[in-house]
Parts: sequence; C-alpha cells; structure tokens
Amino acid sequence: MKSKIKDRAELAKLLADAKARGKTVVFTNGCFDILHAGHVDYLEKARSLGDVLVVAVNSDSSVRRIKGPKRPIISQEQRTAVLAGLGCVDFVVIFSEPDPAALISELVPNVLVKGADWPADKIVGADTVLAAGGRVERIEMLEGVSTSQIIERIKQRS
Repeated sequence: MKSKIKDRAELAKLLADAKARGKTVVFTNGCFDILHAGHVDYLEKARSLGDVLVVAVNSDSSVRRIKGPKRPIISQEQRTAVLAGLGCVDFVVIFSEPDPAALISELVPNVLVKGADWPADKIVGADTVLAAGGRVERIEMLEGVSTSQIIERIKQRS
C-alpha cells in the first residue's frame, strides 16, 4: 500500500516510463476527505479509461483553504493510505497548491478526469492535457453520496 504513495519527482519518472511503454496514464484529483461509495465508483470508472490511475490528493492545508478551517476530517496521511489500498488506484501523490495545474504540467497525463459536476471549461489542467494530445473525461457521480452530505447527516444525528 505505501509503495503506491509517491512524491512528485519519483512519480514523474514512473509515469514517463509507463508512457514510453505505451501505457495510458489517467489522472484525477480531489480532497477525498471521507472516502465513500461515490468515490470508489468514480475511481473505478476513471481507472477503466486507461492503464495507470494516478490520484492526486489535496494536502491538509490545501483542503483547509478550499473547505474551511474544520476540514479535513481525515489527515492527508490517512487519506492517501486508504486510497492506496484500493485496487483500482496505481499511484497516489499529495499536492499543496490550491489546484493541481502545476502537477498536471509536470506529469502530463494522457487522460484527465473530473466529475461531471465540473463544467468542461473550468477543469484545471485541461489545456495542458489537450495540448499534449490527451483527452479530458467527465464522469457522472453517484447521486446522494458526498462527503459534505455525510458530514451533515452526522451533525443532524448528534
């Protein structure tokens, strides 16, 4: 499991080698704060779009900037460990920037994946991937399943 968690430099080398061998590299990113069935469904669908799935995870400080001071609920070490434990995930990397644009530019995946709730023109890194001859895919999310909804249910029940 830990062997799937890579730093940026090591991951860039591994992906360059995979692409040189003709493998299709798929990239997605997110906070993945409380992993749930919607995440697993999304990641399995993303993995089906290529040979190698990379999941970039927002660092704890990045999540706080995006979601507020009470998030994340789960630390980046635990979030990456859980993601690395999924069979559909090949590599996990943490990024601290507000968005993954720099990381996408470093890795230049063949396929960039986001949820269908993201408008195509707002997908960070799409320009980089498309300019390199890759493609951008938007995946429908499971209805009624989100980390924010889970947190709200917990609050209502306590």
